[in-house]
Amino acid sequence: MFKKILIAEDFQDTNTGIATTLSHKLNIPEIQEELYCDKAYNRLKLALTNKVPFQLLITDLSFKESYVDRKLTSGINLINSIKAIQPNIKVIVNSMEDNPAKIKSLFQEQKINGYVCKGRHSLTELVEAIHMVNQGQTYVSPQINMVSGNNVFELDEFDILILTELANGLSKKEIAEKFKQHNITPNSESTIDKRVSKLFDDFGAKNTTQLIALLTRDGLI
Repeated sequence: MFKKILIAEDFQDTNTGIATTLSHKLNIPEIQEELYCDKAYNRLKLALTNKVPFQLLITDLSFKESYVDRKLTSGINLINSIKAIQPNIKVIVNSMEDNPAKIKSLFQEQKINGYVCKGRHSLTELVEAIHMVNQGQTYVSPQINMVSGNNVFELDEFDILILTELANGLSKKEIAEKFKQHNITPNSESTIDKRVSKLFDDFGAKNTTQLIALLTRDGLI
């Protein structure tokens, strides 16, 4: 689990609520907070310079204007700036934004690792997001419709073939054997396993049943 996290939110109560929840639920030893993007960046940069870098940044997208002079005025500015000097830092965005196209852009352009949409269950979702990102997976709040309109994650023909067979009850081994019989390539069990694992990550599914249910609901299979 992450040992050092920075939270960047422009409301102190939100910062404190997140820090308290993460401390209690995840036993993270060091959680720091900042209300401004510039100060968050300076804290991240100093930690990196001192060779004790933060492992995870949790940031909002919108920061209200104030009397403090600012160079970095948004969460995107902050992410871009810290990624320029610490490319491998993990980032979870915690925001009210619920537009799938904009969220897709964050994954593609800012290379974020997780997205939590603020709401009634966002603290619970944030804990889950941290677990998944720590394990090398991606996370998006379940209320964000990933597979409608402008897909956050797109399915190709090979993905749909695999998903259709999973929906029919075949195991990954059985799918590999069927693909070989029908000269569908690639057809190794390891390749199919990797594609299924990636689909779990992309759509935030914990198991095959949940994945199939999500995609069936939205008419993809």
